[in-house]
Amino acid sequence: MDWANVAIQGILLGGLYALFATGLALVFGVMRMVNLAHGDLGILAAFVALFLVQSFHIGVLWSGLLTIVIMFVVGYLLQRGLLNFTLGSDDTRPIVVTFGLSIIIQNGLIMWFSADSQGLDAGKIENISIRISDKLSIGWFPLLVFITSIVVIALLQTFLNRTKLGRAFRATSDDREAAELMGINNRHIYGLAMAIALAIVALAGILLAVRTTFDPTQGPFRLIYAFEAVIMGGMGSIWGTLIGGIVLGLSQTLGSQAFGSGWGLLVGHLVFLTVLAVRPSGFFAKTVTA
Repeated sequence: MDWANVAIQGILLGGLYALFATGLALVFGVMRMVNLAHGDLGILAAFVALFLVQSFHIGVLWSGLLTIVIMFVVGYLLQRGLLNFTLGSDDTRPIVVTFGLSIIIQNGLIMWFSADSQGLDAGKIENISIRISDKLSIGWFPLLVFITSIVVIALLQTFLNRTKLGRAFRATSDDREAAELMGINNRHIYGLAMAIALAIVALAGILLAVRTTFDPTQGPFRLIYAFEAVIMGGMGSIWGTLIGGIVLGLSQTLGSQAFGSGWGLLVGHLVFLTVLAVRPSGFFAKTVTA
């Protein structure tokens, strides 16, 4: 029963990884841009929520909702004010700029909040669980995170496939020049794509902050997990990020159970490399709007 418990925890952990990966997949699918600051922006959202809780003495729920709105606006302004100017024939420019942004965010958070680990207290929901048997239980909060990831991915997929704005996203992803000729403002679309991506990663960062402790240096690790989930799921497949996240979460928890706590991350990386070698295109490779 211990193995079943560990496997369930790995699946639920995969939902959190999928939330971090979804925004990354959206940005790459729409703009073909690799955002190396993606993980740091998620950690930034966690610190913004922490700041709101400590400064204004509001609950985690309200601070989280306000943080998501703030990061949505930040994402749009960041894309329109900076990152749009890096897009073009040279794919290295956004990589260099977002790498620099990642360094700025990390050092800014260390200066403002110090390098100490922090956490968000969500109350009793962190500790209560559903007891299935004497040896098997499911935590309410990890289950809520997993359900949230499914809902977010389903809503995003519906948005892309069923709405007029979503079709504009798809058109821009397929052929940005043709989309411009049809009257679509690509720079506005890119701004909205980044805004949605940062709103999703803000949600992921807040849920991470409630689930465990966090510090300003964790962004790159979250970026790596997000990349691995996106690549395993298939570049551009929104639902594939969920499968990739689950595979990664399972690999880490089962690896820790089998070989010791220090081996979980290594086993996860090895599973990623194995999938990459056997199926380089991922499990569900397709365009982000398919």
